[in-house]
Parts: sequence; C-alpha cells; structure tokens
Amino acid sequence: MTSSPLDSAYSEAGVDIDAAQESKRRIKRLAASTFGPGVLSEIGLFGSLFEVKGFRKPILVSSVDGVGTKLKIAATLDRYDTVGVDLVNHCVNDILTTGAQPLFFLDYIAVGRLLPDKVEKLVQGLAAACRQVGCSLVGGETAEMPGIYSGSDFDLVGFIVGAVEKGKVLTGRDIVPGDVLLALPSSGLHTNGYSLARRAFDLDGSDARSRLLQSYPELGRSLGDVLLEPHRCYYSEIKPALPLVKGLAHITGGGLVDNIPRILPDGVSVRIDHKSWSAPPIFGMIQQRAKVTNTEMYRVFNMGVGMVIVASPGAGEELLGKLPGSWRIGEVVAGDRKVIVD
Repeated sequence: MTSSPLDSAYSEAGVDIDAAQESKRRIKRLAASTFGPGVLSEIGLFGSLFEVKGFRKPILVSSVDGVGTKLKIAATLDRYDTVGVDLVNHCVNDILTTGAQPLFFLDYIAVGRLLPDKVEKLVQGLAAACRQVGCSLVGGETAEMPGIYSGSDFDLVGFIVGAVEKGKVLTGRDIVPGDVLLALPSSGLHTNGYSLARRAFDLDGSDARSRLLQSYPELGRSLGDVLLEPHRCYYSEIKPALPLVKGLAHITGGGLVDNIPRILPDGVSVRIDHKSWSAPPIFGMIQQRAKVTNTEMYRVFNMGVGMVIVASPGAGEELLGKLPGSWRIGEVVAGDRKVIVD
C-alpha cells in the first residue's frame, strides 16, 4: 500500500505508523515465547484473554509499577536489554509478598520517537524475565508521543496479575513478638533511589556517559554496570519455602524503614541489627558524595537487602538452610508497627 497524505502528515507531526507496526510484529513474536496454557488469545486483540487454571479458590493479586529514573541510565548508555527484566522482577516480587504465583503481565512503553530496535530490546528483557517465572506476557501498549517525550526519553510501566489459594494468602496477621526476621540480599539499587544516585555522581550533564563508563576499584566494574544491574527476582527460591513464612516485605522505595511496617499487625514492631550485614560499596559512595544521613539512606535505598522474611524461630532456622545467602537480620518485638535500626 502506498503512503497517503494522512500518513505523510502524521509522520511530519512526529508519529511513524510504519515503525509502530514493525514494533508490534517483533513484540508479538517475543510475547508468544512466554505463553502458558492459560493464554487464550494472540497479541493484537483489543483485550487479552486468560483462563485461570490449577487453583480451587483463586484469589487474584495485581500490582503495577515502573522502573523510575533508572531509565535515564539506560538511555545514556543506549542499553535497553536490562530494564525490562527490572520491571517484571519488581512486579513479581510485589505479588510474591502475598504468596501469589504470577499468571500474566502487560507492559506500557511510551517514547518520543518509536525505534523498533529499541522497543525490541525492551521487550526481550520483559519476555526473558516472564519466562523465568512461568508468567505470560499477554499484551501491552506502545505509544509514540512527541511533545511529551523528547530525545531518548521514554517510560516503561508494567502490570501483573497473579493468584493464590484463598486459604494460603500471606497477610502478616500472625506475626508476634519473638518471631525472627531473615534477609535476602539485593543485587544493588534495584529500581529505587536513582534520582539521588544520579545527583551523587552528577549524571545529568553532557559527560554523563563517560562518567558511567568509568570503573571504580571499590566497585570492581564500571559505574554504569553497577547501576544497571537488574532487580533481583526472589520468586523461584522463596516459593518452595512459603509454608514456613509468616510475612514477606519487598524492600523498594521507602527502604527497610517504610516497607516492613506494611506487613506488621497492630501491637508489634521490628528491631533490625544493621551490623548483621555490610551494604554494597555503591551505597557508601552515594552517601558520601551526596552527603546523605544514615536515617535518609535507610528510607531511600534497600541498603543491600531486597526481601525480608518473617517466620517463627524454628521455621527461621529451617529457612536459613533452605535459602542460600540469607541471614538473620532482626526480630519482632512489641510496639506500634515501627522499624528500629540498631
């Protein structure tokens, strides 16, 4: 089909319909590689169809999140293969805190200029992370919006739906004083605190790329590699251990201080021993360069802790044996749903 005046006018306005169609063709192939038995429709319908199987009384669990200004690091380095992994893993971890199994995922990609190669790399990361946990990438939206986004700016958002048996939902309501807190390490900043990290390393200027490519002895690799390290997914290792767990806190924006109280019932607090682990060097570098207090660091960053598990003392000992790399980080005490960092 030859281009019409409308096609030309829309292109001159900044929207490339042909690029959109090519992107959708590539997305369709990548998404199909994640399809499980519950998927009842191909990519392209106005709505995605999914049949929930394998549950007697399923409770659906949903979450939505974005990658935040970590996207600025990806754009500066022209590396788009990891942020899709970040997005899926963040969302999977969020619904895991209820005990849910991920079922399907949808994405939203917004750009100033639609480049099929860039979109393909983003979706490659989404698809790879979905396959890792048996989650189907069933659809999404790719929007080209000149005037809203400029240059290499873009946004990436994800929506996940999972399910858990009605009688097995994790709520934290059974947490009592005397229970123990275990931690699993993060892989770095994950997807939070990047506005402060960018400020600390002065990454908004014309020399941002060279700064990101610089290697630091304390990091053992380039700053860009450390900042683009994907958000760790905890689903596969924690799922088999869920019967031993009373509560799970995904340590995201708000850090340990603001996230752990989200799963605490009335009448309890937690005491964290900050000497039980050493935060990775990147956090100390940010704190020193940006002159951030300890209190704020623990509210902005995960400080090397990606997931906190609450369990009875006996179950806690068993979990330490089942979860390599985990350690005891603290305990539950009487209180008013606060985190005390010793």
